[in-house]
Amino acid sequence: MPKNRKKDGVGVGLIGLGTIGTGVARVLRQNGDLIAERMGAPLRLIRIADIDTETDRGVNLDGIVFDADAQGLVEDPQVDIVVELIGGYDVARRFTLEAIRAGKHVVTANKALLALHGREIFGAAAAAGVDVAFEASVGGGIPILRSLREGLCANRIHSVQGILNGTTNYVLTEMEKTGESFEIALKRAQDLGYAEADPTFDVDGIDAAHKLCLLAAMAFGVDLDFNDIPTEGIRHLVPLDFEIAAEFDYRIKMLGIAKEEPSHPGRIEARVHPTLIPRSSMLAAVDGALTAFLVDGDAVGSTLYYGAGAGEMPTASAVVADLMELGREVCRESAGRVAPLSYPQQNLSSPRVLPLGELQGRLYLRFEVVDLPGVLSHVTGGLADHGIGIESVIQRGPSATGEPVTVVVWTHPSPEAAVREALKRIDTGPEVLSPTRVLRIEEEVG
Repeated sequence: MPKNRKKDGVGVGLIGLGTIGTGVARVLRQNGDLIAERMGAPLRLIRIADIDTETDRGVNLDGIVFDADAQGLVEDPQVDIVVELIGGYDVARRFTLEAIRAGKHVVTANKALLALHGREIFGAAAAAGVDVAFEASVGGGIPILRSLREGLCANRIHSVQGILNGTTNYVLTEMEKTGESFEIALKRAQDLGYAEADPTFDVDGIDAAHKLCLLAAMAFGVDLDFNDIPTEGIRHLVPLDFEIAAEFDYRIKMLGIAKEEPSHPGRIEARVHPTLIPRSSMLAAVDGALTAFLVDGDAVGSTLYYGAGAGEMPTASAVVADLMELGREVCRESAGRVAPLSYPQQNLSSPRVLPLGELQGRLYLRFEVVDLPGVLSHVTGGLADHGIGIESVIQRGPSATGEPVTVVVWTHPSPEAAVREALKRIDTGPEVLSPTRVLRIEEEVG
């Protein structure tokens, strides 16, 4: 049995004392005795570095070195594990790599950093014989990454899909419930603290795509380039979309989807976009600021993980869980018990992401047109000319000739490339007032 050389405790250095960093400090203070009992040694918060050393965070920091010297924290011999919670790319990357070079384990909640620089960071950690833990980067307090890496590791994963961003889920839930516009629902999310002042990463799908990179790596052993993931946001949705979806017993959710392509080795589906899903599905029942992950494995079947995917304490819970896992490694004087991405770095492959044009499925098409004779035949005829079957056509708006109206078409399963070609022609018509909006319909969700 390995000798425990850290009975005096495992030293932790925290870079970034914002919302999540404050939560981490609070959990370490409140649950310190419990953590020590479970680990067999205490986690000792030795140092904190943040550019703001004046603001009172409402947590007891007595006995902790608190200054703006992140470099000094990284180099401190008493610090065994560095926690990076500053966010962003460049500064976070620099301190993460410097901590690794100093022989420190690293915990981070920075999914953007890992999505863009993960190859470099994980490679450096493997070379240095240290670990990088990042459970909090996807799903906040939901242990989805640990489940993929360990609990489901005996399975061939067929798909990982889910509501990856709580902000967008809240906005969509409010739009459906109240009939309000995207702008009003987003403002409410900002007022409640669910959305940032600049919500671009959330509502344009960027945050979800960052997370999907990590989920796909763990599920399929692939080294995805974030820029290769087709990503669409929710800004173009209008209340009518939710009304019509409800009439057909569907709901609209922003999904991240990753699937293996067994008929095309070396290719996977990876995409982020708003999606119509059956009201009877498990994901459709997840509302508000909650997030959810649906994983389908060959042995286990479908499993669902959901809960608070963000926020101070749920995310801090995941960060401290990572600290405890790495703290046990420090105590055992070992590292690399499980590869961070579930697959050893050298076993990750570089797949081809299936282009959206090669998808085949049902689509929801919303046209804004002028109500004139021949307009409907222009729309339906343009689709028919490209072999697109029509399941339903709905018209909403004033009945006066010459007024703007909305026409919604539900298609039969069709190649998306053919639909896009048809829309190029349809959208050039003088009666069409704006580019056609396209939503995909996913039937096979849990």
